[in-house]
Amino acid sequence: VQLQASGGGLVQAGGSLRLSCGACGRSFGSYIMAWFRQAPDKEREFVATISWSGSSTYYVDSVKGRFTISRDNANNTVALQMNSLKPEDTAVYYCAAGGPSYTRSYYRTNYYNTSIYHYWGQGTEVTVSS
Repeated sequence: VQLQASGGGLVQAGGSLRLSCGACGRSFGSYIMAWFRQAPDKEREFVATISWSGSSTYYVDSVKGRFTISRDNANNTVALQMNSLKPEDTAVYYCAAGGPSYTRSYYRTNYYNTSIYHYWGQGTEVTVSS
């Protein structure tokens, strides 16, 4: 599956952005989807993930209550709504897709791990000014 992320930009602290990721390929609904981010000189970190049907979502603690991940399987898209943005949210954001064959148990215990996602978008840059 090929992924294309968009929606990044420059925003003031407290503002909002909505990232979108479109997928080309079959059976989009058979993939778990996630957003990761990488700030300058830092490792890529997990931000949020959503299960195949969208019934389960998980977030890193630092974005809980501010970010919302959603998916539209009919249109092969996943979105990340980011509200109350902070300067520390500045990073390149990547969408990722993984494992049609994963069990729910495996997903619940490994969703934050980059290694379970085999398809990555090109990244979209988010800059939050103070």
